[in-house]
Amino acid sequence: MEFDLGARLRSLREQHGLSQRELAKRAGVTNGTISMIEQNRTSPAVGSLKKVLDGFPIGLSEFFASDFSSRQKIFYDHEELTRISDGKIAYRQVGRDLTGKSLQMLHEIYAPGSDTGRSMLSHQGEEAGVIVKGKLEVTVGTERRILKAGDAYYFESHRPHRFRAIGNEEVVVVSACTPPSF
Repeated sequence: MEFDLGARLRSLREQHGLSQRELAKRAGVTNGTISMIEQNRTSPAVGSLKKVLDGFPIGLSEFFASDFSSRQKIFYDHEELTRISDGKIAYRQVGRDLTGKSLQMLHEIYAPGSDTGRSMLSHQGEEAGVIVKGKLEVTVGTERRILKAGDAYYFESHRPHRFRAIGNEEVVVVSACTPPSF
């Protein structure tokens, strides 16, 4: 596969949220120069490329070694949430691959009467959530409380815990966990 210098520069510029004109101004070159490089209509000398990269700033070795084409996704439509589980409790995760990430964000839906099981859960990290709809019984250690829409929880996940939907209405929760536990 051939190295595409123009596409790499464009990806890097877009990742930094810069227009061609803004990068040109920072680098002290014309915006036509940036445009020509990005379209692969000119192959810049090393010194010229270094001058352009100083507009970020980034070194030549990092520019050639890094992959800037895999921009991190920022926004997700409902259909793009990753299904972790379906059934009586449905978990939808924001983002697909959480490798190297420190936060996991979930949209949880509990069917009426469902729970996470008789055995208490326990793992490293922290958990927090906001009840969006319904009533959720949250047990952490020896403490137990029924939370309703608008109520929230936050605890260290090494403490044994469990969740149970109360009543005849489905429960919707938006939660976060560090580090990701699924």
